[in-house]
Amino acid sequence: MPSMQMFGRRWLAGTDDLVFPGLLELLMRGIWLTLMSCVLCRYYQWTFNCLTGGLLVRVYLIGIVVMHSIIILLVMVLVNRSAQGAIYDTKARHVVPHLLVAKIILLLPEIALNVLGTIWTYTNCIQCDNEHFTSTVVEIGVLFNWVMLGGLIFVLAMVLDPVGSLKLQEGANGNVDTDMVLHRKVTRIWVRRFRWFFCWLIRDEHSHEAFSQAAGLMSSMFRNTDIVPSDFIAGFVLLRVKQKRESREQRRLALLAEQRYNCTSIVNECFTGKPNWMCLKKARHYLQLSVAIYGWPFLIYRYCITGLFKMMPKFFCCACFRTKPTVVKEDNCCLCNFAAIRYMSKLHSKDILFASFVNHIFELPFFVTVDHETSSIVIAIRGSLSMRDIFTDLTAIVEKLDAYGVPPDSYAHKGMLCSAKYIKKELEDHNVIEKAYTNFPEYNLVITGHSLGAGTAVLLAFYMRPLYPNLKVYAFATPAGLLSREAARIAEDFTLSVGVGDDMVMHMTIDNVEDLRTNMLQVLQSCRLPKYRVFLNGFGYALFGVPSRDLESTWRHRTTSEMRNSPLLSMHSPVLSMITQNDGFPTDTISNHHLVPTTSTYPNDQIISISPTYNELAVRRYSKIRLYTPGHILHITKKKKSKEQKKADKKSGTNSNEYNYEMRWATPEDFKELRVMPRMLLDHLPENVLKTLDNVLEEQRTEIGFDLAQLTLI
Repeated sequence: MPSMQMFGRRWLAGTDDLVFPGLLELLMRGIWLTLMSCVLCRYYQWTFNCLTGGLLVRVYLIGIVVMHSIIILLVMVLVNRSAQGAIYDTKARHVVPHLLVAKIILLLPEIALNVLGTIWTYTNCIQCDNEHFTSTVVEIGVLFNWVMLGGLIFVLAMVLDPVGSLKLQEGANGNVDTDMVLHRKVTRIWVRRFRWFFCWLIRDEHSHEAFSQAAGLMSSMFRNTDIVPSDFIAGFVLLRVKQKRESREQRRLALLAEQRYNCTSIVNECFTGKPNWMCLKKARHYLQLSVAIYGWPFLIYRYCITGLFKMMPKFFCCACFRTKPTVVKEDNCCLCNFAAIRYMSKLHSKDILFASFVNHIFELPFFVTVDHETSSIVIAIRGSLSMRDIFTDLTAIVEKLDAYGVPPDSYAHKGMLCSAKYIKKELEDHNVIEKAYTNFPEYNLVITGHSLGAGTAVLLAFYMRPLYPNLKVYAFATPAGLLSREAARIAEDFTLSVGVGDDMVMHMTIDNVEDLRTNMLQVLQSCRLPKYRVFLNGFGYALFGVPSRDLESTWRHRTTSEMRNSPLLSMHSPVLSMITQNDGFPTDTISNHHLVPTTSTYPNDQIISISPTYNELAVRRYSKIRLYTPGHILHITKKKKSKEQKKADKKSGTNSNEYNYEMRWATPEDFKELRVMPRMLLDHLPENVLKTLDNVLEEQRTEIGFDLAQLTLI
């Protein structure tokens, strides 16, 4: 890091990325050199008895041994130089590109020798006595060399930066118009990649728009930053160390104590003063329906061996030729998705009024059912499960929310807004809700969903509330970047959002990802370790956690002038302008009216006052409008035990705490930082959210008089 410059262009690899590939090559070439040295000693005298081509055989044997010896020495120097210096310290590795060029030049004689070996072993042009060990080693070695050369060419193609021309990069640094041209070119490249890699997706106007929006987001997110793919891995490892150090400092300063005063482990105490429809028991019930819509892929994922047998009694065989009791769209001939819904939700087929499994970009599967247990008509919307859903997520630009009863300047996530409009149209076209209310006029309308389905459920509710004012939404793991602030506040009248632990989706907005990018650049610049050490440490952290000694020894202090001259950022980078103005510290907006500083985590740094103008913030933002999580947000976390409590539990074999979970009512502003945590993905999975609610209710069974045995976990 930054990207390596070679042959007049930048490459998607850094000068410090060659340590582990070099060590692997040393191992393979060392084995190959040993075998070929044995062949040379055993077979060299036999070459003088060859009828034809003995000289060529001797040239090949000696040349291979000499060539491998030279390359091994060169790779040893290359690995040594690549391991020098910290991540940002490119001067310590300035000879690496020259060594790599020399190694690439040596490919020419190596290819020539491999051609000679191929002629010897696979043709009759050279006639020598056949010796089993020699022929076997040479045949395998020749094939292996061709495979390795092909792999090297593939790697070079993968690390080739399509817009890496140094002339183009220099022009972009000095000219705003050239920078825009470069940005558009990168966007077109991303669109082309999406079309090639996801050619199996249905092509329509939605796919073209989604590809363009996702490409623009990818291009803008790392615009004017000079980082390579391996820097992301190192950056995430370092961010984890930084954030753990922050947590330790906050505990030391007792900053977490005030927050914990609002936490409780008792459900009844948590819901005191809330409307009656806000109930954890009901939330768990509707979560079961939100999980059911994931269909047979989720059931097979949960029960890899027995999942099929669990569904079989619910199959509706030959449904293509038989009359179905329910309107089912885009399911297979045995209605496997429909069978999975029936199994996971424990619903009767006649209670499911409509089910659509159409899954295109901006078109999500959902089903409508009559829930007699809660006297409600439920619309359950599926979350992200396919690449089409991912592109719906990535269409994250803001779109005006034109629903009745919201302020005129309200905005929402475009991908989810389009999905909500699609579901509304499907419901109207099939007259589903009206038919349901004809039979059950006293029932309430409830919309529920998980992840992408949760965000879509909230937006759908805005469109349906004029007709159904008592409508309620139960949203689980709701995406953070969903609604503008005033619209999110209005959603509190009818929405209960439930989140668990360190769920990354509840923290993932474009603004948070941009802040994460800025923080990643900062920790990469502040790290005093070489990249290979960061990788090794990260492997150890995954197995044993982050040791206390690494919280301090990883960092070095950098002055503002050093940050300004960092090779990671171009001269016109908006990220650089933010860092240098604030002496190396990023900022975070709490609202449109006031700002707060971020506390640095590095030694000798001070807490400073930051007051950038709105225009300066807007320069670095992909979106000018920040979006928030809607509704009343119930955040459930697992209690952290002290070392003394853990030792006591281990010694006694019991749990020293009566409760393992605690709850609090969070605000949308509490999710304005995307943190790298061990369970950031696991806490988002629907089965883990369901398991958490089951565990909380199990702990509360004496207070709420609720028999959890009736709620069997799927």
